[in-house]
Amino acid sequence: MKIRIKSDSGRLPSYESREAAGMDIRAYLKEDMILQPGERSLVPTGLYIEVTSGYEAQIRARSGLAIKKGIGLVNGIGTIDADYRGEIKVALINWGQEPFVIHDGDRIAQMVIAAYTKAELVEVEELSETERGAGGFGHTGV
Repeated sequence: MKIRIKSDSGRLPSYESREAAGMDIRAYLKEDMILQPGERSLVPTGLYIEVTSGYEAQIRARSGLAIKKGIGLVNGIGTIDADYRGEIKVALINWGQEPFVIHDGDRIAQMVIAAYTKAELVEVEELSETERGAGGFGHTGV
């Protein structure tokens, strides 16, 4: 699949291993950015994409930053819709205990291209019964 992309920095997202599902995306900064513990901020990437209809670009945390530095995404996973044409900005949060410095070109997130299906909602009075029923969080044990 081909995705049209524009980059202000000249750096494109890249797959860092042969079987990687996500492409690393980098910060595009004029000066370093510091995220204090508990602080959140939109980090620019200088990237603009044109996703094919029926697909989305998912912006996800990088596992290494998450476990080593406590850096994650405020919204868990961000979605870039097929009709969005603005700059991709990453909503990072510092869950760690130390300030985190972001430099221009640092890998800050990953992007996965995924197909989706539009659902047709059908309102009903009742849902079908299942063995699980309404059992929710932890209903099968810890």
